[in-house]
Amino acid sequence: MKLLNRFLLLLILLLANFTSFAQDGMIKGVIRDSIGKPLEAVNISLINESGGTTSDSRGRYELRITPYKDYTVVFSFVGFSTQKFDLKLTPGEVKEINVSLQSSIRTFGTVNVSGEKTRDILTTPIQPKTLELMPSASGNFESALKTFPGVVSNNELSSTYSVRGGSFDENLVYVNDIEIYRPFLTRSGQQEGLSFVNQDLVSNINFSSGGFSAIYGDKLSSVLDIEYKKPDKFGGSAYVSFLGAGFHLEGQSKNEKFSWLTGFRQKSNQFLLKNLDTKGEYKPTFTDLQAQLTYNFTRRTSISFLGNYSRNRYNVVPSTRETEFGNINEALKFTVYFDGQEVDAYNTSQGAMTFSHRVNDHLNLKLIGSAFYSKEQEFFDVLGEYFIDELDKDLGSDNFGGVAYNKGVGAFLDHARNELEATVVSIEHKGSYTTNKLNLKWGIRYQHENIHDQIDEWQYRDSADFSIPHNDDNPGQPVDFTQQIVLNNVVKNKVALNSNRMNGFIQNSWTLDTGLVLVGGVRATYWDLNEDLNISPRVAIEYKPKNHKHIKFRAATGMYYQPPFYRELRDLEGQIHTDVKAQRSIHFIVGSDYQFLAWGREFKLTTEAYYKKMDDLIPYKLDNTRIRYLAKNNASGYATGIDFRVNGEFVSGIESWASLSFLKTEENLKDDGYYKYYNSEGDQIIPGYTFNNVAVDSTFIEPGNIPRPTDQHVTLSLFFQDYLPKSPSVKMHMTLVFGTGLPFGPPGNDRYKDILRSPTYRRVDIGFSKILIDEEKPNTSRLAVVNKLKSLWISLEVFNLLQVSNTVSYTWITDVTGRQYGVPNYLTSRLVNLKLQAKF
Repeated sequence: MKLLNRFLLLLILLLANFTSFAQDGMIKGVIRDSIGKPLEAVNISLINESGGTTSDSRGRYELRITPYKDYTVVFSFVGFSTQKFDLKLTPGEVKEINVSLQSSIRTFGTVNVSGEKTRDILTTPIQPKTLELMPSASGNFESALKTFPGVVSNNELSSTYSVRGGSFDENLVYVNDIEIYRPFLTRSGQQEGLSFVNQDLVSNINFSSGGFSAIYGDKLSSVLDIEYKKPDKFGGSAYVSFLGAGFHLEGQSKNEKFSWLTGFRQKSNQFLLKNLDTKGEYKPTFTDLQAQLTYNFTRRTSISFLGNYSRNRYNVVPSTRETEFGNINEALKFTVYFDGQEVDAYNTSQGAMTFSHRVNDHLNLKLIGSAFYSKEQEFFDVLGEYFIDELDKDLGSDNFGGVAYNKGVGAFLDHARNELEATVVSIEHKGSYTTNKLNLKWGIRYQHENIHDQIDEWQYRDSADFSIPHNDDNPGQPVDFTQQIVLNNVVKNKVALNSNRMNGFIQNSWTLDTGLVLVGGVRATYWDLNEDLNISPRVAIEYKPKNHKHIKFRAATGMYYQPPFYRELRDLEGQIHTDVKAQRSIHFIVGSDYQFLAWGREFKLTTEAYYKKMDDLIPYKLDNTRIRYLAKNNASGYATGIDFRVNGEFVSGIESWASLSFLKTEENLKDDGYYKYYNSEGDQIIPGYTFNNVAVDSTFIEPGNIPRPTDQHVTLSLFFQDYLPKSPSVKMHMTLVFGTGLPFGPPGNDRYKDILRSPTYRRVDIGFSKILIDEEKPNTSRLAVVNKLKSLWISLEVFNLLQVSNTVSYTWITDVTGRQYGVPNYLTSRLVNLKLQAKF
């Protein structure tokens, strides 16, 4: 609560110091197509300004505008011609602008391209321009999602995230209707590199945290739906920073038949990783190349190619590690001296060809063929010799904070020779038929998967001669030194897996004059490996009262199945279980959007409450970003909570938002009972030990509901932007994330032990930027190269401003007495980054 109070006080102070209370003007109206049908999800934006809005299901929109300022308002929608209007409003002025968008018809002799897309009821549109200067240590687009309600990620180095109690594997990502995959073997954020999504290429973003419609595929938790740009002229951008560099180019041929969009990114985490507790020689390099090529045959027919190649290398030679942990009663220090190295390589390629044909103004057909290939390896042999010391906690001691005495010494050896090749090939058809009264969509998809996996990994732990053979079962007897030394966590297997999947959907939406929108559909999936057929009905409803234009209600329910992919089939010992079935989740969601005025500006409060009933769950253990499944459908569970988000112009002319989420998610394993053993005096003992032939009693314990690994009870996040009133070219961008602790436990298959809680996650990243060349003003530079730039920014970013040591996972050490120590693995500390961005 103290952090929440400080956050609210900070927000009030910022608003009090930087907010103008002048009465804004407003534009509003209705947007229709050429036949008079209202258009939903049309983007309304202001050139060279952040923020904006979208039209609702009846084509209506409202947008607040700062008075006495020249603006160009843009109305844009995929497949329709863009319209622009120049305006300047006086304080309190309301101007009505009704727009009729024409289908995009570009004549190149016989060429005419057109299209149409409507937004799902339970998706949130995100303006890409708002995210351009958001400070991010990873540089990945997914960092922005972590400021949205219901989204949890306690790792700034990773692009993974969980949504409303789900795992990292439960989130769908689409780019141009193509499902995106990520590498299989990565086990930490520093190994991940760049995510697929290149923010410089993005035009539209929609995100759903649950209750999404049947057009979206077979995952349990969320959907991120992204569209890349469709260029109509030459342009590009470039950036360079201490963490990497990149550029993108776009353009269109003179006859307007061919367009291209390309992007290149290079990233290195070396600057970040030097601040970790583990010191050494880090050599991470991540390279990504993408291209989108489109050719229009006629005004109704086109073909498009989207390709990506990613080359990730993570090499490290660790030398030493020092980590202080514990509490005031027992302050400990973990010191390790390393030998060996880790060499990881992840090469992924993905390509898709899309053939689109618009038969007429109502019927649109698509044929999509795609392929994904990943070749991954992780090789490491790392030897560590460690010391566990207790620190002097006597405030009056000259050695306060130093080592008081040693509690134990030991060694460990981690070994892996893991190699994986995965190929996923698919072909699908999608279609839509739209009239004034219906919006029918359908699709069918065939997918073939080929997995080759060679696993060879083990750990060796020697905690103060703990691995040397003992005769603990028979005290006083001679030790048998012929016993073998047992390795820990041995995983060895060779897998070749081929399978085929089929899925399809059909969905329709109805818009009624009463302000009611109804969307209903059904999905079906089948996998020949386990012969599992699943049917998923889904329905959503939205209502906007005519007499209360500033509020909108919605509700959704549906059945969501997630058939297992390769990772879910592999247990902790590396064995494959082909009888694993799809996990199921039934969503119940109610929510509302409420628009209100504050300080003369428009804000929107979004509220959603949800309950998810889950069956046939596959329990898993979470270590950093690595998910290790138990490969059994032996659990049921639930997730329930409520999300809040308020967004708007906290500072006039620039958008910010704050999110608050409450969550509780638990699961109950069917076969996780265990016995507790007691001697005749009632003292608990270790099973298998005998005490002078004294009878041993036992009690069977049924753990019941236990927290799921993503059970973060409270999450608070903020993205706040500001500028100097007398110098608006100097801006500030800040993200704040607070999350309560996540469950964790010792290694092993016993999920009931994972009831400990990690410390709270607290992080503030802040960036300060200066516009060197303003897009709104003439570029009068005498240098020809600089004169071609549309804009130029320089930014100073400070990551982890508060220097908080956040915990991402634990290293477990056991001494000769059997006591286990969970040594926290901390994330990055404070770091300063300089970044230069240009558009041309």
